[in-house]
Amino acid sequence: MTTNAAVMTERVQKHTGWRLFLMTVYGRAYPRVVGMLRERSWMFFDIFLPILGISSYVFVYQAIGAPQVYIGFVVMGGAMTAFWLNVLWGMSSQMYWEKETGNLALYIMSPNSLMAVLLGMAIGGLFSTLQRALVITLLGMFIFNVEFTVSSYSQLFAVFMLTMVALYGMGMMTSSLFLLLGREAWHWSNLAQEPIYLASGFFFPLKSLNFWVAAGASIIPLAMGLDAMRQLVFPPGSFPPFLDVRLEILVLFILCVVFIVAAKWLLDKMERLAVAEGRLTENRR
Repeated sequence: MTTNAAVMTERVQKHTGWRLFLMTVYGRAYPRVVGMLRERSWMFFDIFLPILGISSYVFVYQAIGAPQVYIGFVVMGGAMTAFWLNVLWGMSSQMYWEKETGNLALYIMSPNSLMAVLLGMAIGGLFSTLQRALVITLLGMFIFNVEFTVSSYSQLFAVFMLTMVALYGMGMMTSSLFLLLGREAWHWSNLAQEPIYLASGFFFPLKSLNFWVAAGASIIPLAMGLDAMRQLVFPPGSFPPFLDVRLEILVLFILCVVFIVAAKWLLDKMERLAVAEGRLTENRR
């Protein structure tokens, strides 16, 4: 009996702290990774359709005789759109869709952190998005003869990681805002998509915009991240950079801290409102 009681006690032991946080992250990342591997048709459409959009920009640049480096801009920008779409639809509007399906109440009542839930979704989505971005880049290099010349792999890795952390931190922060918007979240998601492509310089150098417009667009991590990565993978002097790479790395680090802290504060506030007022959304005042 003593042995059975010890086994039962071990089985019902509750996890807390960082162990619970990490298990929550794993639990939310697993379905997205496995779901993508099981539904292979999604991978085809996620890769084939963006290639068509990229091709249209490439043909325009070729028709006007633009330098070959601009073709590389299009390929890199097309690959990075995968991350923006994943943040927009897989992160920002996620809490609203969880509310519509009835899962949000379970998330708030559970002892885990909403930050862990969203982080798990981000990691799971990042796995499939990396595949899409990698395939688009490789196909772009093969079809359009794009050549990359990396000047510093360490800086390139740092820029990419900081961009992803800041971008998904931004997605966590806006997820609570989208939830408060209710049904308007769908319209705001559609509204934000194309303007971000323009303001972030997905298919042209960020320097082409007015300085203050480019500086304002830099609040979106992809704008600064793309400009820095282009400076590191294309020959110096092939296009006008917006800022020095080291300064852009510093700005990306600041954005990481700001977005993650803001995401934590907003998610905690939303959770407190849900518990205190007995509802999952708070009307705008």
